[in-house]
Amino acid sequence: MDEHGKIAARVPHVSYLVRTIDAELDEMMPFLAAVALDGPKGVGKTETAGRRVAHTYSLDDPDQRKIVAADFGLQSIPEGGVLFDEWQHLPQVWDSVRRQVDAGAPPGRFLLTGSATPVDAAGTHSGAGRILSLRMRPMGLHERGVVQPTVSFSELLYGSEGGPDTGYAGPQAKIGGTSDFSIVDYAQAIASSGFPGIASLPARLQQVQLDSYLLRIIDRDLPDRDIEVRRPETLRRWLAAYAAASSTTATYSSILDATTGGDGYQPSKDTTLRYRDHLQQLWLLDPVPGWTSFHNPLKRVSQAPKHQLADPALALRLLNFTANDLLNGRGVHMFGPLLESLAALGVRILAQAAQARTFHLRTHGGDHEVDLIVEGQGGALLAIEVKLAAGIDDRDVRHLHWLKEQMRGDVSDLVILTTGSQAYRRADGVAVVPLALLGA
Repeated sequence: MDEHGKIAARVPHVSYLVRTIDAELDEMMPFLAAVALDGPKGVGKTETAGRRVAHTYSLDDPDQRKIVAADFGLQSIPEGGVLFDEWQHLPQVWDSVRRQVDAGAPPGRFLLTGSATPVDAAGTHSGAGRILSLRMRPMGLHERGVVQPTVSFSELLYGSEGGPDTGYAGPQAKIGGTSDFSIVDYAQAIASSGFPGIASLPARLQQVQLDSYLLRIIDRDLPDRDIEVRRPETLRRWLAAYAAASSTTATYSSILDATTGGDGYQPSKDTTLRYRDHLQQLWLLDPVPGWTSFHNPLKRVSQAPKHQLADPALALRLLNFTANDLLNGRGVHMFGPLLESLAALGVRILAQAAQARTFHLRTHGGDHEVDLIVEGQGGALLAIEVKLAAGIDDRDVRHLHWLKEQMRGDVSDLVILTTGSQAYRRADGVAVVPLALLGA
């Protein structure tokens, strides 16, 4: 990426890949005057939003920012759909749009994209009821055009005759299909990233661009937010320690302990917590919360989040591993956790489209764990385990059956996501689905 975080001009043009969020926008924009897309830089927000408007104001451009700043009432904005890109550079535009919505702006009038929570948003109205905010993540495996999915996530959650409007209404989803997506392909999918402008590059350029992306976060984006990074290498070490904790609930104190380098220097806890909070505001960290729902009758469960970066490829680069390292090198121990990261990324994208939320479950002491719990409308509940192995036996499904017993059968479906080739339903009812075959 260049110094502005955009894909450099020398990179070949990449045809647009339809995203899951496109269907959400298709459904919502005919009825809503303003929608905001939030997510990390390079995730494709500008391209997705720009396809739906007639005019774009790039508010990271000082000249365009001055034009909009001088027109709080947006009186000079032309008719038709308008995109305010990187709106956090001019937080007042949020209130300007909100006022226009209150004044009767037509459906599809405004789109806002942001790659950071504004540093000074104290005077900004929440926008609740006026501006709908949607999270846009890097591409899940189902969005990358590498395999045609055959298993519907929505049907797993709601049943083949249900949906967000009706909640769970069986019968259970039909499970079938085959995939030639190999274990090597999964390693490469982790390494190639879900950032559209990076995923299509040769492997070496992918690594260079991901390294540049991380460097920008450390050297520019955090300082731009008035966060002093006195020791950039120490921050990178903390990020690497966080990456090593991917798909775990490791305590922040243990992550901090792993940050100490050969120089013996360790940042203070307060410093790293500030880094963590601001990295989340840049959408770089994307932890999965523990499940604490009204529908959860379990008492002794951990509320600690599972650590995840926005994209597993960033974790791979922070650890200085390659796809080959995951397969047969020094990174073998990270293949399972990063496969779970890849699965969590796709599931969260699909869950958002299905009006559902994604959690994980871990009892105190770790006696029982379920990698992902998806809670949908009408009490629909989907439990998912992620396994690196292609073959599944009874030991792999024991936590799923335990959960179903605890919930007194009130579970829409039980799923194991694997690296195998065949999607099928076991005799005990558990759906075994290759990750590459999971789609909307």
